[in-house]
Amino acid sequence: MRFFPNDKKPASAKTLLRLTAAALIGLSTIQTPVFAQSFSVGNIAVQGNQRIQTGTIIDYLELPASGAVSAGDINDAAQRLRATGLFESVDVVTQGGGLVIQVVERPTVYRINIEGNRRLSDDELFGLVSATERRIYNADDVAADAQRMAEAYANDGRINAVVTPRIIRLPDNRVNVVYEVVESGVTEIERIAFTGNNSFSDRRLRGVLETKQAGILRALIGRDTYVADRVEFDKRVLTDFYQSRGYVDFQILDTDVTLARERDAYLMTFSIEEGQQFNFGNITVTSDLPEVDVASFQEVVRTRSGSTYTPLDVENDIARIEELAVRQGLQFVQVEPVVTRDDRGLLINVDFQLKRGPRIFVERIDIEGNNTTLDRVVRQQFRVVEGDPFNPRSIRQSAERIRALGFFSNAEVNARQGSSEDQVVIDVNVTEQPTGSLSFGANYNTDNGVSLLASFRQANFLGRGQALNVSISTAKTNNYLTLNFSEPYLLGRDVAFDFDFSYRATNRESADYDTTRFNFQPGLTFNVSDRGRLNTYVLSNYAEIRDANAAEVSPYVLADEGGVWTTGVGYNYSWSSARDGLDEKTTYSFRVGQEFGFGDANYIETTARASAETKVLNEDLTLRATIEGGLLHYSDGDSRIIDRFNLSSRQMRGFEQYGLGPRYYDDSDPNNVINDALGGEAYAVARLEAEFPLGLPEEYGISGGAFYDYGSLWDPGFDCASDPNVYYCDFTPRSVAGLSMFWDTPIGPLRFDFTEALQTEELDQTKSFDVSISTRF
Repeated sequence: MRFFPNDKKPASAKTLLRLTAAALIGLSTIQTPVFAQSFSVGNIAVQGNQRIQTGTIIDYLELPASGAVSAGDINDAAQRLRATGLFESVDVVTQGGGLVIQVVERPTVYRINIEGNRRLSDDELFGLVSATERRIYNADDVAADAQRMAEAYANDGRINAVVTPRIIRLPDNRVNVVYEVVESGVTEIERIAFTGNNSFSDRRLRGVLETKQAGILRALIGRDTYVADRVEFDKRVLTDFYQSRGYVDFQILDTDVTLARERDAYLMTFSIEEGQQFNFGNITVTSDLPEVDVASFQEVVRTRSGSTYTPLDVENDIARIEELAVRQGLQFVQVEPVVTRDDRGLLINVDFQLKRGPRIFVERIDIEGNNTTLDRVVRQQFRVVEGDPFNPRSIRQSAERIRALGFFSNAEVNARQGSSEDQVVIDVNVTEQPTGSLSFGANYNTDNGVSLLASFRQANFLGRGQALNVSISTAKTNNYLTLNFSEPYLLGRDVAFDFDFSYRATNRESADYDTTRFNFQPGLTFNVSDRGRLNTYVLSNYAEIRDANAAEVSPYVLADEGGVWTTGVGYNYSWSSARDGLDEKTTYSFRVGQEFGFGDANYIETTARASAETKVLNEDLTLRATIEGGLLHYSDGDSRIIDRFNLSSRQMRGFEQYGLGPRYYDDSDPNNVINDALGGEAYAVARLEAEFPLGLPEEYGISGGAFYDYGSLWDPGFDCASDPNVYYCDFTPRSVAGLSMFWDTPIGPLRFDFTEALQTEELDQTKSFDVSISTRF
């Protein structure tokens, strides 16, 4: 039984029939969307369009000019019209025997503005905008632009920044797009911590990372914001740091990055497992190839048993063995290092096995992306050419050399199969980056005071891989102009050509005379070993002493007044154990050079320098030792003051420039005391230095040091016994000790030295404080 409210009865069947008929008559008069299965399009009308031609809209529909079309065809046509992005809405309705297309066009963008930004410039933000003035407005594009701007702020450490797009309607179906920016404070990395590190302190490990903790100098640090890609890089360098020190089982278990509740700071924690440190055990070379002389290959292995294990030593030995195989004409010989562990003795045994490899050749080398850089600049980094045997290790090394050029922001080198199974094609894809700079700045040091400078540098001149450097400096006591040009691959060979020109004028008020120098010096530089380089050069220079005050200078200065041209040849040999990209605990370097001069006088000038650096106490303490010296010998003629050695504050701390060594001193006239530095034809200096943390956060870049310098400058080149006014002609040692503060900032290195003289002579000119600052802006 059914119940009806208020006891009302249902309508009669007759009444229902009348209502149904009326409804159907009414619906027949309304324009309805297409529901018919098929019909014929007699005509198409377009309504609502203002800028876009009717014919263009009908073309977008892609309907047949005649014949039957289905409802699906009409719906697909409507979707094609919407997909053009030209309309805010599209409706397709039937009317009689045709179609009516009702559209609302999207507005055009009249102006684009950004408001509220202070931390990021308009240029930086407009570079992220895809919307364009005088083009059709697209809401999705504008929203994506706002998202990119917000991400740019997040990468700058302002994760709470909000970018809201606003649309201002204008007449004639136009709009202005305004991106309203609400900038937030910087969300810094407040703390970087480590768990599981027993061998190295948190401070030492934080020094390895690219990401830094925030501090009072955060505006200068610029790396204390959270960037996911940077953290991934940090994980790689942290792994390399441990593995290069023998921790072969090192793992990063977790990297926890937590945002503080106030969203104003990140807390980052690396959970690591160091494992045990391994040393090299037995190092052997074996081969079952009859043509291989194993003993000769054993001789080129530099890794020694007992040294700390590092994969780089293995890689370097493999490269040496392969190079020897090529020199001996052994093609398609591969070196496979077989590594075995001795967990009880914590040793890694390495057996370099020489085996026959597949016969694969390099078919060609394809280079893409170098719009400015010439192909040959990239090809010069390969040690193989088309037709040579394919060596995967050599190709990887070539890729590293291409990246090391500094010409490209990205460089990828891959090998793929060529036209046959025994051929490979090397694909090189590079992305160029700016390689030139124009800078203006200032220098300051206690020797020369403040100087203004300007320089132009281009590391990839005209895309040829050549380097050009022009520098101008002006100061009260020292002015110079230098021009340097370098071609790293002269005539396509691994020989560098260098050209140097310099002009320097000094105003030595304390010495009452001025000097002028011109120097022209072309040279060639080439590798003579894995770590040794030889530079040879010819020179022509002019040196002049001028404007000497006869009443206030020594007779030796007056005798040297005037200019002298000199020509000559020379060489410099340098060797360093440091490897690019490897933070080694101990490094050594050595340099020796000689210059043979001809002209008004014949001379030989010899200089040498050797240094060593090591890290101890879990690498928190850095020790350095340097010894250097020079000897000037004249076989014809005599040296002048301007030709002899003088020690700067970088060579011997604690003394004024020209503050030690042979001197002419005459105080017979109390009103006109003459005190001239004469320079020396020989010098020797030893420097010992320690650098250590001061307990300050390492992101400040401030560390402390202590040093001890011992040395002397002597022999002015003439018989001093005949002149009682000349002092310190013989080796007279001086020594100083002191404390240093190092401040490494992005705007330049700063060093403060506080010195105390331990051994000095009466006429020496000492100083207790020295600062060196280099600033660019």
